[in-house]
Amino acid sequence: MDAPAAHTCSKRFSGYPCCHRQWRHSGHCRFVHGYSRSFTVWFAALNLDPHGFVVDFSSLGDLEGRLAAQFDHTFLVNADDPLLATWQSLHEQGALDLRVMANVGMESTAELVWGWANALLRERDGGRSCCWRVEARENEKNAACYTATPAWFPAS
Repeated sequence: MDAPAAHTCSKRFSGYPCCHRQWRHSGHCRFVHGYSRSFTVWFAALNLDPHGFVVDFSSLGDLEGRLAAQFDHTFLVNADDPLLATWQSLHEQGALDLRVMANVGMESTAELVWGWANALLRERDGGRSCCWRVEARENEKNAACYTATPAWFPAS
């Protein structure tokens, strides 16, 4: 998919060590394992802001804070994990910092971050800018992307 507007930029957020497990996987991914996740977020705008930016990177603190709260030194599990009660008990005992997600996979994580970025931009910029792509990376070898233009963003 091409960018939805002529003006684009991207920002990389990195350094979010966390662990997860894919309990349905028949291989080693069913075991708890960790990565240092990072995200590259692509933005687009039909018109630049008064400073000449698609998105002012210094204004993304709320998104960066949300990423840190979700992924920095946390344990991610699917909402349907059969060991969820065990993980919740360990969280209550202070052994891990639990985050329950619909799906901990990188593909779903990319879509989740895309939604967070667009909620922020729509509220703040009134639809002038949008996030049209997120790459969620678990390491240097593996990444997943979610690419879509929000329905509220005007066509270029």
